[in-house]
Amino acid sequence: MRKIRIAIFLVAFLSVNSFAHITLLKNYDQQQEVFKTEKVAGNVYVLYGRGGNIGVSYGADGMMIIDTQFAEVADKVKAELAKLGTDKPKFIFNTHWHGDHSGGNEIFGKDSIILAHTNVRKRMLETTLFMGEKRTPSPKAALPVLTYDEGVSLHFNGEEIRAVYFPNGHTDGDTVLFFTSSNAVHLGDDFFIGRFPFVDLESKGSVEGLLRNIGDLLQMIPADAKIIPGHGQVGTIDNLRDYHQMLLETAIIVRKAMKEGKSLDEIKKAGFPEKFKEAGSGFIKSDNWIETIYKSYSTSLLQVKQ
Repeated sequence: MRKIRIAIFLVAFLSVNSFAHITLLKNYDQQQEVFKTEKVAGNVYVLYGRGGNIGVSYGADGMMIIDTQFAEVADKVKAELAKLGTDKPKFIFNTHWHGDHSGGNEIFGKDSIILAHTNVRKRMLETTLFMGEKRTPSPKAALPVLTYDEGVSLHFNGEEIRAVYFPNGHTDGDTVLFFTSSNAVHLGDDFFIGRFPFVDLESKGSVEGLLRNIGDLLQMIPADAKIIPGHGQVGTIDNLRDYHQMLLETAIIVRKAMKEGKSLDEIKKAGFPEKFKEAGSGFIKSDNWIETIYKSYSTSLLQVKQ
């Protein structure tokens, strides 16, 4: 019971200033955190720790990383990066604005050039709402200094690293990074292996946008590519295909019930088929995902009517 109370406190505390996916897990214990780096393919590595998975490119040109987790674990992240050769990346890409992916910017930004979609910088400068609470604007050192609207290419460590914007999925500032020679892709929080995703409706994310984006990515990503999700282990195109099917089927279930005039509570009570039980065992439970789908498509219908 004590661990449960601690977990609830962490959620309440962190939701105001930064979004910590991992701390939303029941019985979360920081002592169980393991910071480790694993090779993905070519010059690409993934660094696990607290918060979003950090993608790493390291080679003759130096180091580039994708996302920075939290400021309070920057020393642990630096220690892992140093094992590869340096703890000072030349470049940093943020896949989106949430604090478990950009919180460490204020530390790393002192020595690195930060790049992100235009909407990421915009939201980091504002008191963006999360779960109805206003967050504190990010310090100057944490802000992206180079922004783009559609995408940008970084020619680094012998390959083109393509940053591509995918609108209104997880948030309105999502970037996917393609390592064109290493044959690896970092999808940020557009991808959760085998679990229901978090769609930040307050940051103009949407279920329909996420479905569209994953569908597009299935056509763009090579069949043998390694895929780094926002959280969890490195996956494959099969994992991404299964994820897309799960999103599609559950969205159809909720939309069908909505067309039948059922209320949100009635849809939650009916739930999903048994095969989706495991998908609802992460920090986004089945009821959370049902409510997200319901609200996302309700907003879409309202906009159409207007």
